[in-house]
Amino acid sequence: MQKKEKMLLILGLMAFLANGDNYAAAPLIIKIAEDLSLTISTAAISVTAYMLAFGAFTLLFGPLSDRFGKVRVINIAAMGTAIFSMLGAVAFNLPSLIFFRAMNGAFGAGIFPVTLALVGQTFDDKNRHRALAKVMGMMFMGAASATIIGGILSYLGSWRMVYFFYGFAELILAIVMQKSLERDKPTVAKLHYINAYKGPLTNFQFMKIIMSVLLLGFAIFGSFTYSGTLLTEITKYNILIVGLILSLFGIGTVAGGRIAPKLKSKIGPGFLGLAGFLGAASLFVLSSSENVVLLGVALFIFGMAFISIQSTFISTAQENFPKMRGTVMSLVSFQMFIGGAIGTSLNGMIMKQYGTQQIYFNAAFILLFVGIVATLIIFGFEKRKLKTVSAENDK
Repeated sequence: MQKKEKMLLILGLMAFLANGDNYAAAPLIIKIAEDLSLTISTAAISVTAYMLAFGAFTLLFGPLSDRFGKVRVINIAAMGTAIFSMLGAVAFNLPSLIFFRAMNGAFGAGIFPVTLALVGQTFDDKNRHRALAKVMGMMFMGAASATIIGGILSYLGSWRMVYFFYGFAELILAIVMQKSLERDKPTVAKLHYINAYKGPLTNFQFMKIIMSVLLLGFAIFGSFTYSGTLLTEITKYNILIVGLILSLFGIGTVAGGRIAPKLKSKIGPGFLGLAGFLGAASLFVLSSSENVVLLGVALFIFGMAFISIQSTFISTAQENFPKMRGTVMSLVSFQMFIGGAIGTSLNGMIMKQYGTQQIYFNAAFILLFVGIVATLIIFGFEKRKLKTVSAENDK
């Protein structure tokens, strides 16, 4: 196996586990609420805590990875997230669950964005989108398997078994990573947080991507948290079957990760508008249908639309600042998870007032808007890129 492909496999497996750890909450929220004598919206605070901690700490890890090496940061983060995932299994009340999940999210912030930054700097322009989509595909295959694994373990035993399972598996892989991943060289000479973020934050074109990612996180993560509740209400199935249905979202992200680079090369930025339209249509189905088959198809398309837009945003953002990929990914991930945390919190109130399906009705309009905006942003980027290349060739 080639060195780069081996690295992709190892990083993809850790992303698989860490993201599964995150997404396992979707089918578990009801069980957690029952076990700790909480309402569903109150139990969902643990999800919000994970996302907020992830978003906040991602701003710390990005510049650190540019200064001291991305592999070093990933190794430390992997060990930390493994330990706190296992501790989540012994949470005895809401405050303890919030603390353990928040710490899990804090260390997870050193895995997702830094992994994508490492992949981005390892592969050239021709292969970068494919490599990023591959790792993100494994990341969201973790989401697919999480709903199945979470559903099975929770059905047979307890939701606590789910967090312990993921933590133990992450611990084993973290030990393997310590010996297998080759250390990369730092890409900046000094660690200075203000200077690190000044460039991206004052770049108007980059900030358009960042704000779009915030809306994407709101629409996707803010609604998927309640997908287990939605399916349980509609179908009355047990948590095992609900987990199997939810896995179609993750399978959709894997499929989308494979076809997104091909669609982009064939039809250009317009494929993002198509992804936004299809994603919005799938959310409308989730907000109105009670047919299990249609709900399953909608979840699959929902996953495809999300990964198509997100992987393109990530690839484009990294191309804007090639020597600061860790910092760039910190900002992208920060916006994604802050958007998700806001969405989860606000949607909890919407669910109480108007019902669970209203969440998906609202998210449909947001995702459609993001798809349109993404098309315009990427079209402008590609146009400026061609002008730059043409100018350099004329010299």
